[in-house]
Amino acid sequence: MPDLSPSGPPVSPPGGRALDRRIVALALPALGALVAEPLLVLIDSAVVGHLGAAELAGLALAGTVLTTVVGLCVFLAYATTAGVARALGAGDRRRALRLGVDGTWLAVILGAVLALLLMAAAGPVVDALGAPDDVRPHALAYLRWSAPGLPGMLAVLAATGALRGRLDTRTPLWVAAGGAVLNAGLSVGLVLGAGMGVAGSGLGTAIAQTAMAAVLVPVVAAGARTDDVGLRPSWAGLRSATRAGVPLLLRTVSLRAGILLAAWVAAGLGTAALAGHQVVMAVWSFAAFALDALAIAAQALVGQALGAGDRATARVVLRRTLTWGVGAGAVLGLVLAAGSGVVGPLFSPDAAVHDAVAPALLVVAVGLPMAGWTFVLDGVLIGAGDGRFLAWAGVATVAAYAPAALAVRALAPDGARGLTWAWLAYAGIFMGARALTTGLRSRTDAWARLGA
Repeated sequence: MPDLSPSGPPVSPPGGRALDRRIVALALPALGALVAEPLLVLIDSAVVGHLGAAELAGLALAGTVLTTVVGLCVFLAYATTAGVARALGAGDRRRALRLGVDGTWLAVILGAVLALLLMAAAGPVVDALGAPDDVRPHALAYLRWSAPGLPGMLAVLAATGALRGRLDTRTPLWVAAGGAVLNAGLSVGLVLGAGMGVAGSGLGTAIAQTAMAAVLVPVVAAGARTDDVGLRPSWAGLRSATRAGVPLLLRTVSLRAGILLAAWVAAGLGTAALAGHQVVMAVWSFAAFALDALAIAAQALVGQALGAGDRATARVVLRRTLTWGVGAGAVLGLVLAAGSGVVGPLFSPDAAVHDAVAPALLVVAVGLPMAGWTFVLDGVLIGAGDGRFLAWAGVATVAAYAPAALAVRALAPDGARGLTWAWLAYAGIFMGARALTTGLRSRTDAWARLGA
C-alpha cells in the first residue's frame, strides 16, 4: 500500500474496487473509534437504568448537555482533519503537522474554560430543560462530576482529527477501544460498587476521557518532532484554527439545537417518555456514529484530492461513499427494526419505558438510509472546507424543524405515542432538511475548492 503518512507523498485514490478498498481501510478503524463514544453512553445508560427511571432520566438530560458541549467543539476534529489532509495533498508536511499541534492546544484551552463554565451553570441549565423534581438531583450530579473531563475530551477530538488527516484511523481506534473498556469498568465500579449513583457515571467518564487524551496527544507530538515542528502553541496558528472552526461551530450549533429541542420535547411528555428518549437517542447515536465512519473516510480522501488539485477524484470519492452510506443505513435499519422490541428491557425494568422505546426505534430504523446519505455528504463538504455553506444550511434546517418540535410538545400525548411523534419530527423533518440542503449543494462545483 502506498505510504500515506506525513513522511510519504499524498496519493489520490483510484476508482472502482481499489477505491472501495481504500474507503473500507479508512472507515473500519474509524467505525471502531466512533462507535466507542456512543458505546460509552450505552454502557452508562444500562448501568444507571437499573437504579431507576428517575436516575436514567437524569442521565438523559445531563448526558444531552455534556454531549452538546462536546459536540459543539467537534470542529476541533473536523477542521483539523480537513486542514491536515489538504496540506498533505499539496505536499506541505510541516504545515500539516503544525495544524495538528495548534489544534490540540486550542482544544485543551477551550476545554478548561468550558469545564469551569459548566460546573458553575449546571443548575440553571438543568432547570431550563424542564427537569422534573425527581430527576433534577441526578442530572446535576452527572454534570458536576463529568465536567472536569472536558479538557481531555476536547484534546481527544483534536488529536484524532490530526491523525485522520494523515489517514491514520487505526491509532484512534485502539485508544477509543481502551477508553471504552476503562469507562465500562469505572461505571460499574463507581455507580454500583462504590454506591456513587449517577455521580459515579460522570466521574468514570471524566477519568476515561482524560486517560485517552494522555495517550493520543503524545502521538501527535511525536509526529511533529520528526519534522522539527515546535510543540509550543503558535498564536498565529491558534487564530487560524479558530477562524477555520467558526463556520463548523455554527453548523454544529444547529445540529445540537435539534438534539436539545428533541430532549426538550421528550421532557414535556413525562418521565417514561424522557427515559425512553434517552434509550432511543443512545441507539440513534450508535447508528449515526457507525455511518459517520464513511464520512470520516470521505473527509480525508476528498481533502487530499482537492489539496492536490484533483477535482475529478473528489467527485469519484463522493459518489462511492454515498453508495456505501445509503447501503449501510439500509442494513442497520433492517437490523434495528428486527430488534426494536428487545432493546428497552436491556436498559430499564420499567414497562412504560419499554412501550415508549419500541415504536420510536421503528421510526429510527426507517430513517437510517437517509441518514447514511446525509452524514456522507456532510463529511464530503467538511473535507472540502465548505464550512460557510454548512453553517447557513444548519440554520435553515433548524428553521424547518422547530415548528414541528413545538407542535409535538404542545399537542402530542404523554408516553409512547408522544415519543413516537417526537421521533417522526426529528428523524423525518430535521434529517430530511439536512439531506435536501447538502444534496443540492453537492450537485454544484461550488464546494470543490482546489489547493491547500
